[in-house]
Amino acid sequence: MSEKPFDFKQFTVLQDRCAMKIGTDGVLLGAWTPIRETVNSILDIGTGTGVIALMAAQRSQAEIIDAIEIDTEAYEQSVENFEASPWGDRLFCYHASFQEFVTEIDDQYDLLISNPPFYTEDYKTDNTQRDLARFQDALPLEHIMIGSTKLLTKDGQLAIILPYKEEKKVIDIGEQIKLYPQKITRVRGAKTSDIKRSMLLFGFEKIDTEIDELIIEKSRHQYTDAYINLTKDFYLKM
Repeated sequence: MSEKPFDFKQFTVLQDRCAMKIGTDGVLLGAWTPIRETVNSILDIGTGTGVIALMAAQRSQAEIIDAIEIDTEAYEQSVENFEASPWGDRLFCYHASFQEFVTEIDDQYDLLISNPPFYTEDYKTDNTQRDLARFQDALPLEHIMIGSTKLLTKDGQLAIILPYKEEKKVIDIGEQIKLYPQKITRVRGAKTSDIKRSMLLFGFEKIDTEIDELIIEKSRHQYTDAYINLTKDFYLKM
């Protein structure tokens, strides 16, 4: 059975060739990431279906929206999704690992966005493609953070979503390389549930970190106003 395309308000994402399907994390990060009016170049690290890059194209006037994807099938599908979108002339995907990209590219970006693989557990499944998308050894946090210091313009920012338990680790890595958290939003599924995710915005300027919380649901399938306001430009049913 082929995977159904995912229809958003202004674009459609084919995902039958991608190990990691459209999920709440990617859409949340794509909608939450602050994009200043001065942002002219954006890079989506580990783009998968291309959804975050597409959301950035819908939300901004940036002339350059690049993406990187290591997996061949996902790379080809993201290119297809970019070309079918209203912003095909601004979107471009590189078929490379982040590590290769950092070494070979001289360009710098005003904004980096990443929904990285997060599973640090030791087990692997028999689906190599899914493992590559899900496991951190393909893209460790350290690599994202250190690579970002080379790829960002001096006022540039990095937006990333992680399990809440990784928040302190990524802030510690940032401290060592002078990338500081400027905004943190912690995400709960419901008011009474534990914090599940942290969305962090890093920059070179050390300022007071703006910290808040986002709760997704009031009750099963009843979304909070904050979540609706964040995602309503994208989800068809919001």
